[in-house]
Amino acid sequence: MSSRSRTTTTAAAPPPPAVNVFLKLLPITLAVFIGFLTIGLPLPVLPLHVHDGLGMSTLVVGIVIGTQFAAALLSRAWAGNLADTRGSKRAVVTGFLVASGSGVAYLASLAFPGSPETSIWVLLLGRVLLGCGESLVVTGALSWGIGLVGPQNAGKVMAWVGTAMYGAYAVGAPAGVAVNSAYGFAGISIAAAALPLLAWALVANVRAIAPTAVRRTPFYKVLGVVGGAGLGLALCSVGFGVITAFIALLFAARDWGNASLAFTAFGLAFIGARIFFGHLPDKLGGARVAAVCVLIEAVGQLLIWGSHTPAMAYAGAALTGFGYSLAFPGFGVEAVRRAPPQSRGVAMGAYVAFLDISLGITGPALGAVAGAWSVDVVYLVGTVAVASSLLVAVRLLTTRPQGAHHA
Repeated sequence: MSSRSRTTTTAAAPPPPAVNVFLKLLPITLAVFIGFLTIGLPLPVLPLHVHDGLGMSTLVVGIVIGTQFAAALLSRAWAGNLADTRGSKRAVVTGFLVASGSGVAYLASLAFPGSPETSIWVLLLGRVLLGCGESLVVTGALSWGIGLVGPQNAGKVMAWVGTAMYGAYAVGAPAGVAVNSAYGFAGISIAAAALPLLAWALVANVRAIAPTAVRRTPFYKVLGVVGGAGLGLALCSVGFGVITAFIALLFAARDWGNASLAFTAFGLAFIGARIFFGHLPDKLGGARVAAVCVLIEAVGQLLIWGSHTPAMAYAGAALTGFGYSLAFPGFGVEAVRRAPPQSRGVAMGAYVAFLDISLGITGPALGAVAGAWSVDVVYLVGTVAVASSLLVAVRLLTTRPQGAHHA
Protein backbone atom coordinates (compact mmCIF):
# COMPACT_ATOMS: atom_id res chain seq x y z
CA MET A 1 0.00 0.00 0.00
CA SER A 2 2.81 2.33 0.98
CA SER A 3 4.72 1.53 -2.20
CA ARG A 4 1.61 2.13 -4.28
CA SER A 5 1.07 5.45 -2.53
CA ARG A 6 4.63 6.48 -3.19
CA THR A 7 4.25 5.56 -6.87
CA THR A 8 1.07 7.60 -7.13
CA THR A 9 2.70 10.57 -5.41
CA THR A 10 5.72 10.36 -7.68
CA ALA A 11 3.56 10.20 -10.79
CA ALA A 12 1.49 13.14 -9.62
CA ALA A 13 4.47 15.38 -8.88
CA PRO A 14 6.82 15.53 -11.86
CA PRO A 15 9.67 18.02 -11.80
CA PRO A 16 8.72 21.55 -12.85
CA PRO A 17 8.74 21.48 -16.65
CA ALA A 18 10.23 24.97 -17.06
CA VAL A 19 13.21 24.22 -14.79
CA ASN A 20 13.69 20.83 -16.42
CA VAL A 21 13.66 22.33 -19.90
CA PHE A 22 16.08 25.06 -18.88
CA LEU A 23 18.59 22.67 -17.30
CA LYS A 24 18.50 20.23 -20.19
CA LEU A 25 19.03 22.97 -22.72
CA LEU A 26 21.64 24.93 -20.74
CA PRO A 27 24.84 23.35 -22.21
CA ILE A 28 23.49 23.61 -25.75
CA THR A 29 22.32 27.18 -25.15
CA LEU A 30 25.73 28.23 -23.78
CA ALA A 31 27.53 26.57 -26.68
CA VAL A 32 25.31 28.29 -29.25
CA PHE A 33 25.93 31.63 -27.49
CA ILE A 34 29.71 31.23 -27.58
CA GLY A 35 29.69 29.88 -31.12
CA PHE A 36 27.52 32.72 -32.39
CA LEU A 37 29.95 35.30 -31.08
CA THR A 38 31.80 34.33 -34.26
CA ILE A 39 28.94 36.06 -36.10
CA GLY A 40 28.36 38.81 -33.53
CA LEU A 41 31.92 40.13 -33.25
CA PRO A 42 32.26 41.18 -36.92
CA LEU A 43 28.72 42.62 -37.19
CA PRO A 44 29.64 46.31 -36.70
CA VAL A 45 33.16 45.87 -38.08
CA LEU A 46 32.86 43.89 -41.32
CA PRO A 47 30.64 46.37 -43.26
CA LEU A 48 33.06 49.21 -42.48
CA HIS A 49 36.09 47.00 -43.21
CA VAL A 50 34.66 46.24 -46.66
CA HIS A 51 33.31 49.74 -47.40
CA ASP A 52 36.01 51.97 -45.91
CA GLY A 53 39.01 49.68 -45.51
CA LEU A 54 38.78 47.95 -48.88
CA GLY A 55 36.96 50.78 -50.70
CA MET A 56 34.00 48.71 -51.87
CA SER A 57 30.45 49.88 -52.61
CA THR A 58 27.34 49.31 -50.49
CA LEU A 59 26.31 46.63 -52.99
CA VAL A 60 29.50 44.69 -52.26
CA VAL A 61 28.88 45.16 -48.53
CA GLY A 62 25.46 43.61 -48.99
CA ILE A 63 26.91 40.72 -50.99
CA VAL A 64 29.57 39.99 -48.37
CA ILE A 65 27.00 40.03 -45.57
CA GLY A 66 24.41 38.11 -47.59
CA THR A 67 26.83 35.38 -48.72
CA GLN A 68 26.75 33.86 -45.24
CA PHE A 69 22.98 33.48 -45.41
CA ALA A 70 23.06 32.17 -48.99
CA ALA A 71 25.57 29.49 -47.96
CA ALA A 72 23.43 28.61 -44.96
CA LEU A 73 20.38 28.28 -47.22
CA LEU A 74 22.13 25.96 -49.66
CA SER A 75 23.35 23.73 -46.82
CA ARG A 76 20.05 23.46 -44.88
CA ALA A 77 18.90 20.27 -46.58
CA TRP A 78 22.23 18.60 -45.93
CA ALA A 79 22.29 19.84 -42.33
CA GLY A 80 18.74 18.67 -41.63
CA ASN A 81 19.29 15.23 -43.09
CA LEU A 82 22.59 14.89 -41.22
CA ALA A 83 20.77 15.68 -37.97
CA ASP A 84 17.98 13.18 -38.73
CA THR A 85 20.10 10.30 -40.04
CA ARG A 86 23.41 10.69 -38.16
CA GLY A 87 22.26 12.48 -35.03
CA SER A 88 21.75 16.14 -34.19
CA LYS A 89 24.80 16.23 -31.90
CA ARG A 90 27.04 15.30 -34.80
CA ALA A 91 25.51 18.13 -36.84
CA VAL A 92 26.23 20.66 -34.06
CA VAL A 93 29.83 19.50 -33.50
CA THR A 94 30.57 19.52 -37.24
CA GLY A 95 29.08 23.00 -37.48
CA PHE A 96 31.39 24.43 -34.83
CA LEU A 97 34.45 22.99 -36.56
CA VAL A 98 33.39 24.41 -39.94
CA ALA A 99 32.59 27.82 -38.41
CA SER A 100 36.07 27.97 -36.94
CA GLY A 101 37.42 27.86 -40.49
CA SER A 102 35.72 31.19 -41.22
CA GLY A 103 38.06 32.97 -38.81
CA VAL A 104 41.05 31.39 -40.53
CA ALA A 105 39.76 32.71 -43.88
CA TYR A 106 39.21 36.21 -42.44
CA LEU A 107 42.82 36.19 -41.25
CA ALA A 108 44.06 34.99 -44.64
CA SER A 109 42.18 37.83 -46.38
CA LEU A 110 44.52 40.31 -44.70
CA ALA A 111 47.47 38.86 -46.61
CA PHE A 112 46.48 40.88 -49.72
CA PRO A 113 46.71 44.56 -48.70
CA GLY A 114 47.50 45.63 -52.26
CA SER A 115 44.67 43.68 -53.86
CA PRO A 116 41.24 44.49 -52.38
CA GLU A 117 39.50 42.26 -54.93
CA THR A 118 41.51 39.21 -53.83
CA SER A 119 40.88 40.07 -50.20
CA ILE A 120 37.12 40.19 -50.89
CA TRP A 121 37.18 36.74 -52.50
CA VAL A 122 38.94 35.24 -49.48
CA LEU A 123 36.47 37.02 -47.19
CA LEU A 124 33.65 35.48 -49.22
CA LEU A 125 35.16 32.03 -48.63
CA GLY A 126 35.05 32.76 -44.92
CA ARG A 127 31.42 33.83 -45.17
CA VAL A 128 30.57 30.57 -47.00
CA LEU A 129 32.23 28.52 -44.24
CA LEU A 130 30.43 30.54 -41.58
CA GLY A 131 27.09 30.03 -43.34
CA CYS A 132 27.57 26.26 -43.55
CA GLY A 133 28.69 26.10 -39.91
CA GLU A 134 25.76 28.22 -38.76
CA SER A 135 23.36 26.01 -40.72
CA LEU A 136 24.61 22.87 -39.01
CA VAL A 137 24.66 24.44 -35.53
CA VAL A 138 21.17 25.99 -35.66
CA THR A 139 19.46 23.05 -37.37
CA GLY A 140 21.20 20.55 -35.11
CA ALA A 141 20.64 22.53 -31.90
CA LEU A 142 16.91 22.95 -32.55
CA SER A 143 16.47 19.28 -33.41
CA TRP A 144 18.66 18.20 -30.48
CA GLY A 145 16.79 20.42 -28.04
CA ILE A 146 13.35 19.26 -29.19
CA GLY A 147 14.55 15.65 -28.95
CA LEU A 148 15.71 16.20 -25.36
CA VAL A 149 12.64 18.01 -24.00
CA GLY A 150 9.83 16.96 -26.36
CA PRO A 151 7.93 18.70 -29.17
CA GLN A 152 5.40 20.09 -26.69
CA ASN A 153 8.22 22.44 -25.61
CA ALA A 154 9.28 23.37 -29.15
CA GLY A 155 8.56 27.05 -28.54
CA LYS A 156 10.80 27.07 -25.45
CA VAL A 157 13.59 25.36 -27.40
CA MET A 158 13.39 28.01 -30.12
CA ALA A 159 13.19 30.74 -27.49
CA TRP A 160 16.33 29.62 -25.64
CA VAL A 161 18.37 28.80 -28.73
CA GLY A 162 17.31 32.12 -30.24
CA THR A 163 18.18 33.93 -27.01
CA ALA A 164 21.68 32.48 -27.25
CA MET A 165 22.00 33.50 -30.89
CA TYR A 166 20.86 37.08 -30.53
CA GLY A 167 22.48 37.47 -27.13
CA ALA A 168 25.72 36.76 -28.95
CA TYR A 169 24.87 39.58 -31.37
CA ALA A 170 24.14 41.96 -28.48
CA VAL A 171 27.36 41.16 -26.62
CA GLY A 172 29.42 40.53 -29.73
CA ALA A 173 28.82 43.89 -31.40
CA PRO A 174 30.41 46.14 -28.74
CA ALA A 175 33.01 43.47 -28.01
CA GLY A 176 33.85 43.41 -31.70
CA VAL A 177 34.34 47.17 -31.75
CA ALA A 178 36.65 46.89 -28.73
CA VAL A 179 38.64 44.01 -30.24
CA ASN A 180 38.91 45.82 -33.56
CA SER A 181 40.11 49.01 -31.85
CA ALA A 182 42.79 47.14 -29.92
CA TYR A 183 43.91 44.48 -32.39
CA GLY A 184 42.35 45.35 -35.74
CA PHE A 185 40.54 42.97 -38.04
CA ALA A 186 43.24 40.37 -37.33
CA GLY A 187 42.03 40.22 -33.72
CA ILE A 188 38.45 39.71 -34.92
CA SER A 189 39.67 36.90 -37.19
CA ILE A 190 41.55 35.06 -34.44
CA ALA A 191 38.59 35.29 -32.07
CA ALA A 192 36.27 34.00 -34.82
CA ALA A 193 38.52 30.96 -35.25
CA ALA A 194 38.88 30.21 -31.52
CA LEU A 195 35.35 30.71 -30.17
CA PRO A 196 33.64 27.82 -32.04
CA LEU A 197 36.28 25.44 -30.68
CA LEU A 198 35.39 26.51 -27.15
CA ALA A 199 31.69 25.97 -27.95
CA TRP A 200 32.48 22.49 -29.27
CA ALA A 201 34.19 21.62 -25.97
CA LEU A 202 31.05 22.64 -24.04
CA VAL A 203 28.79 20.10 -25.76
CA ALA A 204 31.31 17.29 -26.08
CA ASN A 205 29.86 15.41 -23.09
CA VAL A 206 26.16 16.25 -23.56
CA ARG A 207 23.94 13.21 -24.19
CA ALA A 208 23.24 12.61 -27.86
CA ILE A 209 19.78 11.56 -29.05
CA ALA A 210 19.23 8.70 -31.44
CA PRO A 211 18.78 9.56 -35.11
CA THR A 212 15.09 9.92 -35.94
CA ALA A 213 15.25 8.64 -39.52
CA VAL A 214 17.01 5.82 -41.36
CA ARG A 215 16.86 7.45 -44.77
CA ARG A 216 17.05 10.93 -46.16
CA THR A 217 13.79 12.86 -46.43
CA PRO A 218 13.32 14.83 -49.67
CA PHE A 219 13.78 18.45 -48.68
CA TYR A 220 11.07 19.73 -51.01
CA LYS A 221 8.40 17.60 -49.29
CA VAL A 222 9.06 19.11 -45.87
CA LEU A 223 9.53 22.55 -47.41
CA GLY A 224 5.95 22.44 -48.62
CA VAL A 225 4.65 21.42 -45.19
CA VAL A 226 6.30 24.33 -43.35
CA GLY A 227 6.06 26.81 -46.22
CA GLY A 228 3.32 28.97 -44.73
CA ALA A 229 5.14 29.48 -41.44
CA GLY A 230 8.39 29.92 -43.36
CA LEU A 231 6.96 32.74 -45.47
CA GLY A 232 6.00 34.58 -42.28
CA LEU A 233 9.54 34.10 -40.97
CA ALA A 234 11.05 35.34 -44.24
CA LEU A 235 9.05 38.56 -44.24
CA CYS A 236 9.57 39.46 -40.58
CA SER A 237 13.30 38.64 -40.86
CA VAL A 238 13.82 41.56 -43.24
CA GLY A 239 13.75 43.79 -40.16
CA PHE A 240 16.63 41.90 -38.63
CA GLY A 241 18.46 41.81 -41.96
CA VAL A 242 18.49 45.57 -42.49
CA ILE A 243 19.84 46.16 -39.00
CA THR A 244 22.58 43.55 -39.49
CA ALA A 245 23.72 44.88 -42.84
CA PHE A 246 23.05 48.61 -42.76
CA ILE A 247 22.74 50.11 -39.28
CA ALA A 248 26.50 50.76 -39.12
CA LEU A 249 26.33 52.55 -42.47
CA LEU A 250 23.31 54.59 -41.36
CA PHE A 251 25.16 55.80 -38.27
CA ALA A 252 28.26 56.60 -40.33
CA ALA A 253 26.22 58.51 -42.93
CA ARG A 254 24.64 60.65 -40.21
CA ASP A 255 27.87 61.12 -38.21
CA TRP A 256 26.29 59.53 -35.15
CA GLY A 257 29.44 57.65 -34.16
CA ASN A 258 29.50 54.07 -32.96
CA ALA A 259 26.55 51.91 -34.07
CA SER A 260 27.31 49.04 -31.68
CA LEU A 261 24.71 50.27 -29.16
CA ALA A 262 22.02 49.71 -31.80
CA PHE A 263 23.00 46.04 -31.94
CA THR A 264 23.00 45.96 -28.15
CA ALA A 265 19.54 47.57 -27.96
CA PHE A 266 18.23 45.05 -30.47
CA GLY A 267 19.81 42.13 -28.61
CA LEU A 268 18.76 43.17 -25.10
CA ALA A 269 15.14 43.73 -26.17
CA PHE A 270 15.23 40.41 -27.99
CA ILE A 271 16.52 38.59 -24.90
CA GLY A 272 14.11 40.37 -22.57
CA ALA A 273 11.15 39.32 -24.69
CA ARG A 274 12.37 35.73 -24.72
CA ILE A 275 12.95 35.61 -20.96
CA PHE A 276 9.61 37.13 -19.92
CA PHE A 277 7.34 36.02 -22.77
CA GLY A 278 9.10 33.04 -24.37
CA HIS A 279 6.45 30.63 -23.06
CA LEU A 280 3.59 32.37 -24.88
CA PRO A 281 3.88 30.66 -28.33
CA ASP A 282 3.49 27.21 -26.70
CA LYS A 283 0.70 28.47 -24.42
CA LEU A 284 -1.34 30.79 -26.64
CA GLY A 285 -0.47 29.52 -30.09
CA GLY A 286 2.36 30.55 -32.37
CA ALA A 287 0.36 32.39 -35.02
CA ARG A 288 -1.51 34.51 -32.46
CA VAL A 289 1.73 35.63 -30.79
CA ALA A 290 3.41 36.26 -34.15
CA ALA A 291 0.53 38.47 -35.31
CA VAL A 292 1.02 40.87 -32.41
CA CYS A 293 4.80 40.84 -32.47
CA VAL A 294 5.28 41.62 -36.15
CA LEU A 295 3.30 44.82 -35.64
CA ILE A 296 5.70 45.83 -32.85
CA GLU A 297 8.64 45.03 -35.12
CA ALA A 298 7.17 47.09 -37.98
CA VAL A 299 6.82 50.11 -35.68
CA GLY A 300 10.50 49.70 -34.78
CA GLN A 301 11.51 49.74 -38.44
CA LEU A 302 9.41 52.82 -39.07
CA LEU A 303 11.05 54.58 -36.12
CA ILE A 304 14.56 53.92 -37.48
CA TRP A 305 13.51 55.23 -40.90
CA GLY A 306 12.24 58.47 -39.40
CA SER A 307 14.93 58.84 -36.74
CA HIS A 308 16.60 62.22 -36.29
CA THR A 309 18.77 61.25 -33.33
CA PRO A 310 20.74 58.15 -32.29
CA ALA A 311 18.29 57.67 -29.39
CA MET A 312 15.39 57.27 -31.85
CA ALA A 313 17.39 54.72 -33.82
CA TYR A 314 18.22 52.81 -30.63
CA ALA A 315 14.53 52.77 -29.68
CA GLY A 316 13.63 51.51 -33.16
CA ALA A 317 16.26 48.78 -32.93
CA ALA A 318 14.90 47.74 -29.53
CA LEU A 319 11.30 47.52 -30.81
CA THR A 320 12.52 45.57 -33.83
CA GLY A 321 14.34 43.14 -31.54
CA PHE A 322 11.39 42.76 -29.18
CA GLY A 323 8.91 42.03 -31.96
CA TYR A 324 11.21 39.75 -33.95
CA SER A 325 12.12 37.85 -30.80
CA LEU A 326 8.73 36.18 -30.45
CA ALA A 327 7.77 36.20 -34.13
CA PHE A 328 10.55 33.67 -34.81
CA PRO A 329 9.31 30.97 -32.34
CA GLY A 330 5.71 31.98 -33.04
CA PHE A 331 5.93 31.00 -36.69
CA GLY A 332 8.28 28.15 -35.67
CA VAL A 333 5.72 26.50 -33.40
CA GLU A 334 3.34 26.43 -36.37
CA ALA A 335 6.07 24.77 -38.47
CA VAL A 336 6.70 22.06 -35.84
CA ARG A 337 2.97 21.34 -35.55
CA ARG A 338 2.80 20.67 -39.27
CA ALA A 339 5.97 18.54 -39.55
CA PRO A 340 6.19 14.73 -39.21
CA PRO A 341 8.24 13.79 -36.08
CA GLN A 342 10.68 11.53 -37.96
CA SER A 343 11.68 14.46 -40.17
CA ARG A 344 12.03 17.09 -37.48
CA GLY A 345 15.64 17.94 -38.34
CA VAL A 346 14.80 18.49 -42.00
CA ALA A 347 11.70 20.45 -40.96
CA MET A 348 13.77 22.75 -38.77
CA GLY A 349 16.25 23.11 -41.60
CA ALA A 350 13.45 23.93 -44.03
CA TYR A 351 11.91 26.47 -41.66
CA VAL A 352 15.18 28.26 -40.97
CA ALA A 353 15.92 28.15 -44.73
CA PHE A 354 13.29 30.86 -45.12
CA LEU A 355 15.40 33.02 -42.80
CA ASP A 356 18.39 32.38 -45.07
CA ILE A 357 16.36 33.28 -48.16
CA SER A 358 15.22 36.49 -46.54
CA LEU A 359 18.64 37.59 -45.33
CA GLY A 360 20.40 36.41 -48.49
CA ILE A 361 18.11 38.60 -50.61
CA THR A 362 17.91 41.50 -48.16
CA GLY A 363 21.66 42.20 -48.18
CA PRO A 364 22.37 42.69 -51.90
CA ALA A 365 18.87 43.88 -52.92
CA LEU A 366 18.62 46.57 -50.28
CA GLY A 367 22.30 47.39 -50.72
CA ALA A 368 21.34 48.39 -54.27
CA VAL A 369 18.40 50.38 -52.87
CA ALA A 370 20.74 52.21 -50.47
CA GLY A 371 23.09 53.01 -53.34
CA ALA A 372 20.31 54.30 -55.58
CA TRP A 373 18.52 56.40 -52.95
CA SER A 374 19.89 56.54 -49.40
CA VAL A 375 20.61 54.09 -46.62
CA ASP A 376 17.61 55.15 -44.51
CA VAL A 377 15.19 54.03 -47.27
CA VAL A 378 15.99 50.37 -46.53
CA TYR A 379 14.13 50.76 -43.22
CA LEU A 380 11.00 51.93 -45.01
CA VAL A 381 11.21 48.79 -47.17
CA GLY A 382 11.74 46.82 -43.95
CA THR A 383 8.56 48.31 -42.47
CA VAL A 384 6.47 47.16 -45.44
CA ALA A 385 7.98 43.65 -45.49
CA VAL A 386 7.56 43.07 -41.76
CA ALA A 387 3.97 44.38 -41.76
CA SER A 388 3.17 41.98 -44.60
CA SER A 389 3.96 38.99 -42.37
CA LEU A 390 0.83 39.87 -40.38
CA LEU A 391 -1.22 38.52 -43.30
CA VAL A 392 0.64 35.22 -43.04
CA ALA A 393 0.00 34.99 -39.29
CA VAL A 394 -3.72 35.59 -39.84
CA ARG A 395 -3.76 32.89 -42.51
CA LEU A 396 -2.07 30.40 -40.15
CA LEU A 397 -4.63 31.22 -37.47
CA THR A 398 -7.46 30.17 -39.78
CA THR A 399 -5.73 26.95 -40.92
CA ARG A 400 -4.13 25.85 -37.65
CA PRO A 401 -3.71 22.06 -37.44
CA GLN A 402 -5.36 20.03 -34.71
CA GLY A 403 -2.07 18.65 -33.32
CA ALA A 404 -1.66 15.81 -35.78
CA HIS A 405 2.11 16.03 -35.58
CA HIS A 406 2.40 17.06 -31.96
CA ALA A 407 3.34 13.68 -30.63
